[in-house]
Amino acid sequence: MSSEIPTRPMPRPRLTQPVHYVSHGTPPRGDGSQAHASRCRAAIVTGVHELAVHPTTLAESGMWVVDLCVLNPGGFFLDQRSVQMEYGRDGGTWHTADSCDA
Repeated sequence: MSSEIPTRPMPRPRLTQPVHYVSHGTPPRGDGSQAHASRCRAAIVTGVHELAVHPTTLAESGMWVVDLCVLNPGGFFLDQRSVQMEYGRDGGTWHTADSCDA
């Protein structure tokens, strides 16, 4: 996968749209291993904000900022202002379920 930013905006997310949230995972241990790796989790869009700004150029990135209800095997949590990342899988971001094989 590439982490390039698209030149045109992604479609605006809809309230209650199912998406995937990428968990952060636990911090790496001294040997580089993790107790829990970063992975996709089911999530539901609960709020839609503006297009995200690219951190380097400060131009609109074409990705959206949303609020999410993230569903984990042991419960759920609410994440505010999570940034969409369709072409990468950084912890704390979200992507459409269509762009993932999880």
